[in-house]
Amino acid sequence: MLIGLCSDSHDHTENIEKAVSLFKEKNVEMVIHSGDYCSPFTIPLYKGLPLHGIFGNNDGDRYMLMKKFDEIGATLHGDYYSFDVDRLKIAVYHGTYSEITEGLEQHNRINVVISGHTHEGGVNMIENTISINPGSVRGFEQDAMVAFFDSESRKVNFVEL
Repeated sequence: MLIGLCSDSHDHTENIEKAVSLFKEKNVEMVIHSGDYCSPFTIPLYKGLPLHGIFGNNDGDRYMLMKKFDEIGATLHGDYYSFDVDRLKIAVYHGTYSEITEGLEQHNRINVVISGHTHEGGVNMIENTISINPGSVRGFEQDAMVAFFDSESRKVNFVEL
């Protein structure tokens, strides 16, 4: 399964539109947003995507974020989300507390950890776990970017916006 990964969009509508376009162009089967949308007004920009998200530490009006997710047929899972695909257990956590992220990365039953928060895109192997941070849609210290994860090949590709 090809999964689009993004995080930390921080109300940057132009880059959100670029990310959505890329995800549609690549025909992703799922999009994971690992938090920090910030304001609910940006959520309708994701309409038409198979979007699953979690909260970040800068997400203000959680009730309205949930409502906007519902309005576009997307799912907002709370502070943590896990699912299985292609014999992989995938965990999604924003990364607000590094100790929690590290605990997930070292958990022997989790194969992939997707996080955000640091705005630094990268992929690391920690024992038998693939740890992916798709960087920031907003762009801060690094250029704005998203990532693509192929659950069959287990490859990660980053694309600048």
